[in-house]
Amino acid sequence: MPETAALSALQPGMPIPFGGDRVSCVTPELAARFRPGDRLVVVQETGELLLIPAEQQAIAAGAVGRAAAAFAAMGTVADAQITRFYEAFANRLEDGAVWREIAAANARDVESARARGRSTTRLEATEKMRRDMIAGLHEWRDAPPQRDRVVETVEQPGLRVDLLVAGLGVVGFVFEGRPNVFADATGVLRGGNTVVFRIGSDALGTARAIVRCALDPALAEAGLPPGAASLVESAEHAAGWAMFTDRRLALAVARGSGPAVAQLGAVARQSGIPVSLHGAGGAWLIAGESAPATAFAAAVYHSLDRKVCNTLNVCCIVRERAAELVPLFLDALCRAGERRGHGSRLHVARGSEACVPAAWFETRTLVRRAEGDVEEPLAELLDAAELGREWEWEETPEVTLIVVENVAEAVALFNRHSPRLVASLIAADAVQQAWFYQAVDAPFVSDGFTRWVDGQYALRRPELGLSNWQHGRLFARGGVLSGDGVFTVRTRATQSEPDLHR
Repeated sequence: MPETAALSALQPGMPIPFGGDRVSCVTPELAARFRPGDRLVVVQETGELLLIPAEQQAIAAGAVGRAAAAFAAMGTVADAQITRFYEAFANRLEDGAVWREIAAANARDVESARARGRSTTRLEATEKMRRDMIAGLHEWRDAPPQRDRVVETVEQPGLRVDLLVAGLGVVGFVFEGRPNVFADATGVLRGGNTVVFRIGSDALGTARAIVRCALDPALAEAGLPPGAASLVESAEHAAGWAMFTDRRLALAVARGSGPAVAQLGAVARQSGIPVSLHGAGGAWLIAGESAPATAFAAAVYHSLDRKVCNTLNVCCIVRERAAELVPLFLDALCRAGERRGHGSRLHVARGSEACVPAAWFETRTLVRRAEGDVEEPLAELLDAAELGREWEWEETPEVTLIVVENVAEAVALFNRHSPRLVASLIAADAVQQAWFYQAVDAPFVSDGFTRWVDGQYALRRPELGLSNWQHGRLFARGGVLSGDGVFTVRTRATQSEPDLHR
């Protein structure tokens, strides 16, 4: 056995092996920050050196520990108690006094985020968000219990074997500043699981208010074990890293920006924890040779109402219809910007610029960014290698346009450059639609607007997140991760013949 010892210090330039045959070196800044009791996590995929201070490790371990203890008690909790939890949680969000307290905390978070030049489009706890949270909780309240559902029964002489759904365990959840995710993620309790959250610094005040005013009181009222839904009380990224190295997690779920999600996923995987990642998105919309003009324009307009992962990001138009459809596309883009009051922004793939009026490239416009309004070109050229870039816009709809020779070329570009999440073909040709479904490498495929991709909207099941196929298809599950999709299968045998012998 190799000799081991606790890491008590780091030295500048110290080589740290990773990936089996590569080395990262400790920076002077990292060496100065390290203290005895801290942890150094080496991301084996990239060589990143992540420092987890002892206090952040303790905060995360405490939250996971509470959720683990709660899971141990969930087996004796009745499904009616879980139903009561969702009812009580929704009732508190409906209470005007409770919501005013949550809204006040959220207003402070929004003001702080704006002062730091941070995006607030998903942070604001609007009245619509409140209604959606309540609706999601009602859906989980009314959802049929999953625990002990028989998946399969095998009968043989003297023996019956049942396969039954059972709780998976503690679900660790790291997400960006979207308060509604609290309601979505508690869906895992329906299946007898527990959950531990870590939310970004922008929304931590809002999260604390939701926990204090609504979530914890609902758990207590329903008689669910304390800690069944636990918040990691830290705004530090290190707390998320620490949580995702805790092997008491049965599943690690991350959603947010692409690089952050990828980093968290790598940390969990190398710790032996299964992961479900929900990061990069950006939908592609393709107009085929038989595309109905009105349907195409409507799909563009309705796919640009706000920026989320299923928002239209790249539009492909076949060349033989470009003279007719590009003007409709530009008009729909402008109308989408006018709806939000902040104009629009266009990127045109090189080779397609002749189909766009020159005035678009000569005009400058105000674009709403997280740091404020910035003057930028209304349209500019984009290299084909950049087709996979996702536009993270605030209030100014931003999209890429490319003119292709045919639908097959558009599919090839999607499969090569996109994160492989949402693909839509506008075409009246049923044979082409069938071919498109088989050829495009995406979990979500449609013939209309792209924003339909949402668990609560499309499936009436609040989602934990949407998975793309950027790193391959998912094993035995769909791209929508919902609370009722987090389970394991237990096997139970009932013997009726005492003298059974193998």
